Amino acid sequence: MEPAGLLQMPVIGEKAPEFDALTTHGRLKLSDLKGKWVILFSHPADFTPVCTTEFMAFAGIADELKGLNVQLVGLSIDSVHSHLAWVRNIKEKMGVEIPFPIIADLDMKVAKTYGMLHPGQSTTSTIRTVFFIDDKGVMRAMLYYPMSNGRSMPEILRITKALQTSDAHGVATPANWQPGEKVIVPAPTTPEGIEKRMQEGYECKDWYLCFKNL
Repeated sequence: MEPAGLLQMPVIGEKAPEFDALTTHGRLKLSDLKGKWVILFSHPADFTPVCTTEFMAFAGIADELKGLNVQLVGLSIDSVHSHLAWVRNIKEKMGVEIPFPIIADLDMKVAKTYGMLHPGQSTTSTIRTVFFIDDKGVMRAMLYYPMSNGRSMPEILRITKALQTSDAHGVATPANWQPGEKVIVPAPTTPEGIEKRMQEGYECKDWYLCFKNL
């Protein structure tokens, strides 16, 4: 295991690292999913309480993500047999079907490539990461959570929609933005642009902070 300071990490704005892994839905490469957005997330272990609640929650937003052209992919350092047994248990005991593939990363290859192993938490289990990869295979956002705390599905949906809105309209989104709310127009970068901006009809607090409806 590498020292903490040498952890390999993906980089926002660069190509997401390729993987070729066994999953509960068969063999899967990241490149197989090009043309779709991908949310790759890790969990510490199968058959654990917080992870079980998260998997049910991810299943609850899977259809909405599918409508946004997003493929969910889970991961932990467990065998595919463990994954399949856990998925079956969740369906039998909780009545929730898990519709997305789960990577069996026994050799930790994907976990190490994506910086999912943090020695301060564990050297054998992944922390709770979420990676947002766009339809061109570029890393767009990352979330890291400790083992003790489950993730917020509304926030995962919000970030996905914010990224797609920025791409579609060339805008930014303000703090706490929700779909349907006003977005931020990119700030001008020249004196001429500043003068023009104030005449363009946007809702401006000042030349560098202007909002509009989509």
